Amino acid sequence: MSYIHELPDWPDFTWDTQALAQELAAVRHKQGKHLGKMEALGFELRTEASVTALTIDVVKSSAIEGETLDSDEVRSSIARKLGLDTAGLPRPGRKVGGIVEMMLDATQNFEQPLTAERLSGWHAALFLTGKSGIHPITVGDWRKDEHGPMQVVSGPVGRERIHFRAPDAGRLENEMEGFLDWFNRASNLDPVLKAAVAHLWFLSIHPFDDGNGRIARAIADMALSRADGSKYRFYSLSSAIESERKDYYVRLESAQRASLDITAWLVWFLDCLDRAIDAADTMLASVLHKARLWQQINLKPVNERQRKVINQMLEHDWEEYLNTSKYARLAKCSPDTALRDIKGLLERGVLLKNEGGGRSTSYRLADPDSV
Repeated sequence: MSYIHELPDWPDFTWDTQALAQELAAVRHKQGKHLGKMEALGFELRTEASVTALTIDVVKSSAIEGETLDSDEVRSSIARKLGLDTAGLPRPGRKVGGIVEMMLDATQNFEQPLTAERLSGWHAALFLTGKSGIHPITVGDWRKDEHGPMQVVSGPVGRERIHFRAPDAGRLENEMEGFLDWFNRASNLDPVLKAAVAHLWFLSIHPFDDGNGRIARAIADMALSRADGSKYRFYSLSSAIESERKDYYVRLESAQRASLDITAWLVWFLDCLDRAIDAADTMLASVLHKARLWQQINLKPVNERQRKVINQMLEHDWEEYLNTSKYARLAKCSPDTALRDIKGLLERGVLLKNEGGGRSTSYRLADPDSV
């Protein structure tokens, strides 16, 4: 069976508009309702929700590729680049800074045209060392295929399974010119569908040696920002994809090996976006919970160590409890200082003591209304 980029009518994608109509309308309605909730928030809460969504998006987009990023570093990098408070957050490494820079450019500057130069900059930001792992790659330019055709494979050596073979490097200039012209051109195509088509189209060209998945998701986020008409991000498509990563790759492989009728791919993408927006409601509830707690705490501000530990407990939705040794480790202080800080938070009602005593003494955060 041919890959779709080998078909004579490539890249003239088609789909069944009627089959998508109800799904698209439902997603757009849910999207509008969620955006309405965000607009009703004040500036600080809206910013907090957006930073949280962006942090999740960056972490999960990398996780899809099997790369683990520290969420605190990612949040710190986003906050620094947006000029927000970074108190208690670690200084981010260069690798984190690169993918954050790409995602912020895609979502904050969504109205600007997507160009080959811009994509090259994104790629260079992802691979600051000029290597993918320990292997040198072409950075900031289309792949050269010096070692044979670009293939997506899995399995042990000698028993590899080829999931996809990309167009020859000699085609890339024309292929990307056509893609970028389509992406930037005004059309009647719903921008959510445009995000779905763009994601599949870009990955079917596979123009770079590495990083194509992360860049494809950044392009989709850019199109979704255009759909929202907002620089604020309130949901994470990458998070929804990561939670069903195996199915994502199956759907992608199926779409790239089938025909130019991509109705099935578009239905899956819409379903995935629908789940991402549902998850955003849970994220918003968490943001509002944190905001209410800090609103109460800030009536009588805590010290920097206490602020750092409370933020750690909130950011990671701790299921385990806090104890003195854990506090000392997080705050980088002595056990005696940790105990004094904890007593102060107990007196304020910020922390509550759990049942048990002695070495098993532990604490949890109080409900905001009780602080």
